[in-house]
Amino acid sequence: MERPLRGKIALVAGATRGAGRAIAVELGAAGAAVYGTGRTTREARSDYDRPESIEDTAELVTAAGGEGVAVRVDHQVPEEVRDLVARIERERGRLDLLVNDMGGEHLMDWHKPVWEHSLDLGLRRLRTGIEAHLITSHFALALLSRTPGGLVVELTDGTTEYNRRYRADCGAFFDVTKIAASRLAFAQSEELRPHGGTALAITPGWLRSEMMLDHFGVTEQNWREATEPHFSISESPHFAGRGVAALAADPEVSRWAGRTVSSFELAEHYGFTDLDGSRPDSWRYIAEVVEAGAPEDTTGYR
Repeated sequence: MERPLRGKIALVAGATRGAGRAIAVELGAAGAAVYGTGRTTREARSDYDRPESIEDTAELVTAAGGEGVAVRVDHQVPEEVRDLVARIERERGRLDLLVNDMGGEHLMDWHKPVWEHSLDLGLRRLRTGIEAHLITSHFALALLSRTPGGLVVELTDGTTEYNRRYRADCGAFFDVTKIAASRLAFAQSEELRPHGGTALAITPGWLRSEMMLDHFGVTEQNWREATEPHFSISESPHFAGRGVAALAADPEVSRWAGRTVSSFELAEHYGFTDLDGSRPDSWRYIAEVVEAGAPEDTTGYR
């Protein structure tokens, strides 16, 4: 099997579950050595209180064909991130790819305006989704920028076009966090350009994360049995993961610099599919079907 990323060193910050885990695994399948970080280990859980661990992720990366390295890191603590990057430099001497995927999706008061939303949850959301990204980039890009061709991927939620509207169901803290992630990608693309590096933001669609599958009482094997309206347009975390792997292997990845792109857009360009062989176009479906109040029908959208 071709391993186009063999010899490449990646850091996936927030690799315990969801898109972060799948990105780490797909990078491993392409041959990369992946440092996967998070706060949940086999010995201790984070405030997510979920069973997935960074050790599990590392084993999946190695099983896929790469080299998985699990490191327990709280990316809101600068000293821990500094020590992580120092370790990567000591062990590898370089960093080729940074993926910032700390989101705090459990820190939500749904359908509440800013004055009714929990201030504690909202500020924690900003610290996880923005501050932790900036802390990680501060240390990691000092190493990544030394080697031309470095790539930074920020995970966000919503395409540029879709996010021109206000995400009223999610609220101001969510809205600001996700828009800021896209802007951070743009800013980093400008700063990396003189060093031969590229930064961009990626948005999955309706993500079938472990948390979402559990919420609807299904698994990745029988997810189509979920009764949630419009869940038929959902995508596995590996769809975005394959997009990141394709970007990392593209010698002309700078074409995407500063942009916010969907997993579907990357799939159309690079020719890959989701696990089921389809290409779900979630954001167009949400705009044209869900928000239009049309009956559930993914014809022409996956």
